[in-house]
Amino acid sequence: MIETATFLTFLAACIALILAPGPAQLLVISRTLSEGPRTGALTAVGLNIGTLVHSCAAALGLSAILATSALAFSIVKYIGAAYLLYLGIQALRSRPGAASKPTRTAWTHAPLGQAIATGILNPKVAIFFLVFLPQFVDPARGPAFPQFMLLGATMAALDTLYELLLVAVVRRTRTRATASERSVGWRNRISGVTLVALGVRMAFQQR
Repeated sequence: MIETATFLTFLAACIALILAPGPAQLLVISRTLSEGPRTGALTAVGLNIGTLVHSCAAALGLSAILATSALAFSIVKYIGAAYLLYLGIQALRSRPGAASKPTRTAWTHAPLGQAIATGILNPKVAIFFLVFLPQFVDPARGPAFPQFMLLGATMAALDTLYELLLVAVVRRTRTRATASERSVGWRNRISGVTLVALGVRMAFQQR
């Protein structure tokens, strides 16, 4: 498999990339603030399931389509942007009274599915993995696909742990705030504005 020195270099690169503030961490923090630590944790897990999907796509060469086809890149980009804008508008329109009584579906299934979709529908991430992972894959040390998946799973695990740590930190801050409808309304606005901003950012990003 992967040479030890190469893998350690990959770990160092992953840690540096993960610690750099980015839209994924912002999304996890905003969802934790608006809907609680469970939603934040599910968002972190879902985004990194998307990381695994992108790793698999890079191994199979599917990401190359997004890198070479402007039409494919634009289609995926605008679908992802529209999805984020939809989630943001829903958060901005939500009523504090309803937000304080989340249903089982809202807390258990929706955040995970939304995060997976958000992670997968980001063509910039797909191209990043297509460029980043092959630098650490050595065909001379065995089949490329298992190496791609090992690297992707490692990065997903590290990123998930870091984002769960963020959830824990935000949770302590959140529990100190009042549980009034006014504070819930402000948390929904923060989450909604964050999602809308991420959607606009994705819509205007270039290959």
